[in-house]
Amino acid sequence: MRREDLGGLAAFVAVAEERSFTRAAARLGTSQSALSQTVKRLEARLGVRLLTRTTRSVSPTEAGEQLLGSVRFAFDEIDTQLVALSELRDKPAGTIRITAGQHAADTVLFPVLEQLLPEYPDVNVELSVDTGLRDIVADRFDAGVRLGEQVEKDMIAVRIGPDLRMALVAAPAYFEQRPAPRTPHDLTGHNCINLRFPTLGGLYTWEFEKDGRELNVRVEGQLIFNETRLIVRAACAGLGLAYILEDHVSEHLADGRLVRALEDWCPPFSGYHLYYPSRRQHTPAFALLVEALRSRS
Repeated sequence: MRREDLGGLAAFVAVAEERSFTRAAARLGTSQSALSQTVKRLEARLGVRLLTRTTRSVSPTEAGEQLLGSVRFAFDEIDTQLVALSELRDKPAGTIRITAGQHAADTVLFPVLEQLLPEYPDVNVELSVDTGLRDIVADRFDAGVRLGEQVEKDMIAVRIGPDLRMALVAAPAYFEQRPAPRTPHDLTGHNCINLRFPTLGGLYTWEFEKDGRELNVRVEGQLIFNETRLIVRAACAGLGLAYILEDHVSEHLADGRLVRALEDWCPPFSGYHLYYPSRRQHTPAFALLVEALRSRS
């Protein structure tokens, strides 16, 4: 294999995985035009079109899909060998890519990174804050953070945080106008502040449990948000009931801006877990971060 073919294959894999010349160029640290020329030279060398290009998208052809399947495995093997070599370093080094929601990033990940990174200057972390449930394999993340119940069965999951708890809250002024609900069924008569999931597009169904009995309620109200800060703000303004992680409103509950309801229907549940594919070999830098997160939980 000629050296330029290896570079062309790496360029092709990046574009095929990203489905975009722009994103692939950013990933490889090159220009979009240079990347396009590299892929064109590879196609000319092989005598077959590997990518279908339109004004809005890029996707592999049938030949491209076949090549991607075999070449990706070869590059994974190369990455494995490079990981093995990195273990010979005196100190861990390399880049770790993690996806997590805002709350997990604030309460679990950042406190660990704040302590860990100054001691290991050759370790770099890219933290992508995303409320959607990302496919870490397809998006080439080393790991992700989710609640324990959301982790897929084929992943290794490491608990990295304490149990969490939901809180049904409203401003005192709201309860001056309407009686507090006594059971989740009473929520149908209330103005509830909804959360829309950014990935699936649906509204969050409020989940309650008491004495082993689970009850899910689809609520209605005047407001729908796709992030939690505005939900808290709206609740404090007396605009409705909010159902949100207790951590988000602990200060507001302490100072009386918000009050709870149905507290006996909100038991603790399994907290955040770091998850990653079992088949992937990880660097010493990743192992270091996993251990630091595990020790904190």
